[in-house]
Parts: sequence; C-alpha cells; structure tokens
Amino acid sequence: MSTSRKVGTVSRGIRCPIIRMGDDLAAIVTESVLEAAREEGFSLRDRDVISVTESVVARSQGNYATVDDIAKDVRAKLGGGTIGVIFPILSRNRFAICLRGIARGASKVVLMLSYPSDEVGNELVSLDSLDEAGVNPYSDVLSLERYRELFGVNPHPFTGVDYVDYYGSIIRENGAEVEIIFANNPRTILKYTDAVLTCDIHTRKRTKRILKEAGARVVCGLDDILSAPVDGSGCNEKYGLLGSNKATEETVKLFPRNCQPLVEDIQNRILEATGKHVEVMVYGDGAFKDPQGKIWELADPVVSPAFTDGLIGVPNELKLKYLADNDFKHLSGEELREAISQSIRAKQGNLKGQMASEGTTPRQLTDLIGSLCDLTSGSGDKGTPVVLIQGYFDNYTND
Repeated sequence: MSTSRKVGTVSRGIRCPIIRMGDDLAAIVTESVLEAAREEGFSLRDRDVISVTESVVARSQGNYATVDDIAKDVRAKLGGGTIGVIFPILSRNRFAICLRGIARGASKVVLMLSYPSDEVGNELVSLDSLDEAGVNPYSDVLSLERYRELFGVNPHPFTGVDYVDYYGSIIRENGAEVEIIFANNPRTILKYTDAVLTCDIHTRKRTKRILKEAGARVVCGLDDILSAPVDGSGCNEKYGLLGSNKATEETVKLFPRNCQPLVEDIQNRILEATGKHVEVMVYGDGAFKDPQGKIWELADPVVSPAFTDGLIGVPNELKLKYLADNDFKHLSGEELREAISQSIRAKQGNLKGQMASEGTTPRQLTDLIGSLCDLTSGSGDKGTPVVLIQGYFDNYTND
C-alpha cells in the first residue's frame, strides 16, 4: 500500500503583533512564523514560502505622505492650472484621497472617466444600458449632462457610492473648478487641456505614449507623483502614488519601497534558525477577477514588489487529467499511479507547447502565490499579515 503524503499545498495565515513604524519587521515575521510552528505542531521545510503583506512593510518603513505633499508635487509637475485627470479607478480607499491632493494642486480639473467601467471593473453604466441608448464607448464622448440624461444616477452596487458625484464634490471641496466627461480615447482630453495626469495602472505606459505623440505639453502618471520625497515625505521611486491606500483623511500610505533586503533578511533568519531554505515575498493585491461583481482585484501596480530568487519564473507542470485520459487511459490503480509518477519524474525543464501541459496556468509564480496569499489573509480583521505556504512546489511524486 502507498505511504505517500496525503496533503498537498497548505496555506496558513500567521498572526502577528500590530506593526508600527520603525519596528524590526524581519525579526517579527521570523519569530511569528517560528512561534506558529511550535504552537501548531508543524515544521518548516525547504521551499516553503513566507509572504508578507505590503501594508505592514510600508507601515514599518513609515512610507506615508500627506494630501498637501501630493498637491505640491502635482503643482510643480503639471503647472497648477487646468489639469486633465484621466482614467482613475473608482475607489474611496485607493483614489479619492489622491484626488484631494490633485485638486489642491490645480485651478481646474477636467475629470475624464472611462466607461462603461473603470480599469479594474467598477461599473458606471451597464453594457446593456449602452446598447439600449445606442452609445458607442469606443468613439462617443459624453458630457456629465448627457451621461445623466441617458443613464441617471448609478450608485456602485457594493458601496452605494455615486462616484461621479463623489469625485466632483471632492474636487470642488479642495478648491478647484471641475468639469466631468466620459471617454475612452486618451486624445480626447487634449481638447480641454494639454497638461494631463493619467491615473490608469496597468495601461499607463501606452496612455502616456499616445498623449505624448498627440502633442500633450505635460504628461504625468500617478507613478510620477511622489516618486521622490516632498518636504521629507515618503515616496516610491518606481511607482509613485500607484499602490497607495488611504491612511487618514489627510494622509496616504504609499506602496513599500526597497523591499528586497527585507525578504532576503527573513530568508537568512529562517535558515539560521531552522536550517531550511525558504522563499520569501512581499505581496499586495492578488491578480484575480470576481465574476459576480466583475471587479478585477489588482489595483496595485504589481502583485509582488520583492521576492527571493526561487520565486522567479512560471510553473512547469504536467496536467494529470490529460495523462489519465490520454497517454494512460488503459491503466488504473497502482499501474496508473506509477505511470503518471514516472512521467512527472521524467518531465523536461520547459514544457511550453506540449499537450501534456495544456490547461496549466502560465502565470508568474509570484502572481499565483500572491493571489493565494491575498485570499488567505483577506483585507479586513483577520490579523494575519503573514502567510505561510507549504507544499506549493510539491507534485504527485513527493512523499
């Protein structure tokens, strides 16, 4: 009878103390994982993955900035006059706080919203409503008045917020005039102003290129705002305001910076304590989409801003059901198990293009593991900012 292990991948949320600015996060993470192992009766193994949420990394770094810091940088980089603010996501936590600073750094904001939804799937109007109204979102530009005439008020189904009204109010409350339009072609904004702040996340490079080629005088992305400190503020050299979250009514917590030393420090501490070589990563939003709400989770610029070398690459896996239904369809029981095990042991270093790997997930390991971590830790009150994953790199042959 087979004595092989009966459990594959296990994901555990690890409870930690509340992290504050200046805390020795590497020490806290290491001790929290080791203490959990002692109390729960499990052991660390080589190639386990320890993942730390970006939120506590940024907090320990003290990587914060104020709304006025944002305003000062916006004013310096975009001139302080009429600014086109295009393609923001609809989020109280992610963008509304940034919009306060943007408005304070401008005399007028022309807010151009993509429709029928924002980049991550928050809907302003349904596709069915567009069809009924005969509106082509690829070519038609709608004024606020025309949008209201056609579609009325459309509160977000989860938050109940009418983001069109909400964002307009934020801009006015922070001292700028506002005009709101709805369009999906970046060039449209140049009819209103030649100073543009593009707020999309994953399409930002293309948007910047299109605007520059179309003759915009100044083009910045959110990644260009707070890419350096303003009056001693926090910053993120690579991502600027991208990945930031509301901390208070007047401050944002930025995406963590320079995380590579942290993940390597944790890796070394675990090796010294246990003799096991684990992998370590910092993770933010997972990369998955909610089919019911149609919202794509990934509002961070990347799933993982830092990770150890063993997490570079993509999975290299055979599809067991393909082998069972095709190559070994004539076998069953122990013969089938052994035949599949032999195939796994003999698999090539790169299975790309082979039918036996068809249907496996060709995504970066950090995106897959980060998504698992995000689902494990949640974003509420679980109190598990560290996730330990065991057995992720195992296969059917590992005992």
